[in-house]
Amino acid sequence: MAQEHFSLLPIPDNKKERFGLLKEKFQTKFGEDPAFFARSPGRVNLIGEHIDYCGYSVLPMAIEQDILMAISPDDSGKLTFVNIDSQYEEFSGDVMQIRITKDVPRWYKYMLCGVLGVKENFCSLVVNGFKAVVSGTIPPSAGLSSSSALVCCAAMAMLRSNSWPMTKKKLCEVCASCEHYIGTEGGGMDQAISLTASAGKAKHIEFNPLRTTDVQLPQGVEFVVSNSLAEINKAATPYYNIRVVECRIATQILAKSQPNLKWREMKRLGDVQSQLGLSLDAMLEVVNSILHKEPYSKSEVCKILEISPEELAEISLSANTRDVDSFMLYQRAQHVYSEAKRVQAFKSVCESQPGDALAQLGQLMDESHASCRDLYECSHPDLDMLVDICKKNGAQGSRMTGAGWGGCAVSIIKSDGVGKLLAGVKDQYYAQSPSKADKVDAALFASAPAGGAGFYEV
Repeated sequence: MAQEHFSLLPIPDNKKERFGLLKEKFQTKFGEDPAFFARSPGRVNLIGEHIDYCGYSVLPMAIEQDILMAISPDDSGKLTFVNIDSQYEEFSGDVMQIRITKDVPRWYKYMLCGVLGVKENFCSLVVNGFKAVVSGTIPPSAGLSSSSALVCCAAMAMLRSNSWPMTKKKLCEVCASCEHYIGTEGGGMDQAISLTASAGKAKHIEFNPLRTTDVQLPQGVEFVVSNSLAEINKAATPYYNIRVVECRIATQILAKSQPNLKWREMKRLGDVQSQLGLSLDAMLEVVNSILHKEPYSKSEVCKILEISPEELAEISLSANTRDVDSFMLYQRAQHVYSEAKRVQAFKSVCESQPGDALAQLGQLMDESHASCRDLYECSHPDLDMLVDICKKNGAQGSRMTGAGWGGCAVSIIKSDGVGKLLAGVKDQYYAQSPSKADKVDAALFASAPAGGAGFYEV
């Protein structure tokens, strides 16, 4: 991470109108000027789906769509959050009495996650709250990380409102951890790319410890993001956390099969590989030899691990997965190890830039989608249709991106083919449904890698 801390930046000329409108909204609401702006972008993951929480690296890029906040510190300790979109209710509360419930994932709870995560890192008797007017251009529940951008932006606002120092690397870790307050057991990719992105570059992000490396994408290539408009909220549904748990149980069974591994201490599939010192190909063979393709019942898992159902709930399950009785372990582990291989291959192609780089990257993205659809079962019929339409209209490769079960596809294409792809997808996917056609302008866009989060002058 080239720059360890955030500096205060001037507002870019092409953003002045939006910043100005947000400043006016703040003045109308609070009768004063904001002290500063904070911005945190969304992201699109190019490859490496559902493997960050297994300990493996990912390769996302930031997008222009973002969360933007006008902020003023409040020395009374009050928190006041106002969203300019009237469908989201206003929030007010006390910074010293933050309570985040996991029942209904309201938008402001993500902000409270960021505030609480930062506050817990500082022992201060006097803590400022802040007033925020919030504008968001990231489509919600689309797999483009709108929730994590809210967490990151609020965490940044809390830091600056209290003049607390924190490096970007530490803030990435804090924001990844504190999103767990709302019940999402993510791995840290979304927060890391939002906070550390470099304009014009994708990022290879490794975990434990966190390391980010700029990745230069091939020249003359663009990415098109298309929203299926099938929505999933990770915190409101168990699908995401069931996958986390399935990977955890697969980890524990694989570890228990090896005489020298302490399976109770292992939570991630990446831990098994590192402890055994094997290649990803070798780990795929271990999965083939140890795990069966049929679903595992809870009683079978308990028998293999030699523990009671109560111990399983304590060691392996999360609050909203304790009633799950069937686990697909072989398929989840196969996806994770093969997807980790694809991330390495994608990065290698970007570094070596062979003549057929576009074709190779496209094939890796296609393979990733097939694995997400068939092994991880986190796609959606609308997403699969959208991926097929993108391919038929010139995309070299196309895949679901984000948590899945709805959300977006990302496609790689030569720059001169973007117009044809956009037109084809608009006609063959969005125009087929009036409800989708009304939303096409925000749902379909081409993107180059955008810059990361920052503070801006008023």
